Amino acid sequence: MTAGLEILLDKCVGCGACLSSCPTDALSLEGGKAVVSPSCTLCGMCVNSCPLDAIVLHHVIGGTSGLEGFSGIMVVAELRDGRPDRSTLELLGEARRLAGVNRRVTALLICAAPSDNPGTLVQYGADRVLTAAHPALAHYLTEPYAAVLLHAVRADRPEIVLAAATTQGRDLMPRVAKLLDTGLTADCTELGIDPETGLLMQTRPAFGGNIMATIVCDRTRPQMSTVRPGVMKKLEPDPSRRGVLENLTVTGSMTICRTSLEEFIPTGGSEVDLTEAEVIVSGGRGMKGPENYEMLHELAGLLGGSVGASRAAVDSGWIPYPRQVGQTGKTVQPKRYIAVGISGAVQHRVGMQSSDEIFAVNRDPDAPIFTFATHGFVGDLFEVIPALISEIKRRRS
Repeated sequence: MTAGLEILLDKCVGCGACLSSCPTDALSLEGGKAVVSPSCTLCGMCVNSCPLDAIVLHHVIGGTSGLEGFSGIMVVAELRDGRPDRSTLELLGEARRLAGVNRRVTALLICAAPSDNPGTLVQYGADRVLTAAHPALAHYLTEPYAAVLLHAVRADRPEIVLAAATTQGRDLMPRVAKLLDTGLTADCTELGIDPETGLLMQTRPAFGGNIMATIVCDRTRPQMSTVRPGVMKKLEPDPSRRGVLENLTVTGSMTICRTSLEEFIPTGGSEVDLTEAEVIVSGGRGMKGPENYEMLHELAGLLGGSVGASRAAVDSGWIPYPRQVGQTGKTVQPKRYIAVGISGAVQHRVGMQSSDEIFAVNRDPDAPIFTFATHGFVGDLFEVIPALISEIKRRRS
């Protein structure tokens, strides 16, 4: 059996319930029965909407017939304050490396209105930018964004689809993978192409970060991955690069959503976001209490950076979860990472080991963090940090 959407005519009564659920307007009524047009992307959204089970979606999984016709890499671009997020630029750099000379890198830009962002994406490695612009896409909502990505994947047939493992990516990609009936590897920290099979090698931490598992998706397409922000290196922008800019038509049915956005409240505070910060001062269990984080905020302010934390500090309620660095928090790669009162367990290490320089302050000379820190200082943090703050202020005055 070939892949396709089948209308069971003996069950269909022409109620039209499936029409409104189709994101590509591929269904119509003729002679009192539902009819499927060639524009159907096999997303399957109509199957669940039919009250009489009169629609059947047939997939072909495995074998060469289900894997043919897929090529290239698609990167789902994410915007922050109207500009491409750093995680997107990192993914484009990694996609460019994976693509080599044989694959095309396409960036899918879902946004509210046209802008100069496609040109930026080309400078950072995209060969082609597919822009899906509609006022309803100003802020992320699961169903509209999923409908647009589904349509783009069905139309473009990329071999690989990548997105950042942000809040948006972690919500969007699993839904689309299920609707496409393909696999998804989440929170990858390393990607590669097997030279013999051409398969995407997707590596992620497993069993609490104690081992690294490499996963392949050898029976279905596309191969889908979310990648932790901060683990890949973005390319230097090349203003001379030229790419293909195309628009993806967003139909009204794609914007249908059962939820609504009531209000968007940006994260407060003057500190730089952890994933964007060039200097991060992180505190761990050695801080002893939430009141002592004030000195870290002061130090970070003097250095133009931001404050992070270990999981132990977050679990103790000393600092909010968005500040957590590590396997179950954020992955960062600042120019300077200052670990204060952090032992350096592997779960924390995987989140910050890509930093250019790592400074550690701990009174335990045998703390694991000293084995990989660039500079280590054995001493009482409650003496070292205030002295450091005072010295910075003295020199600047």
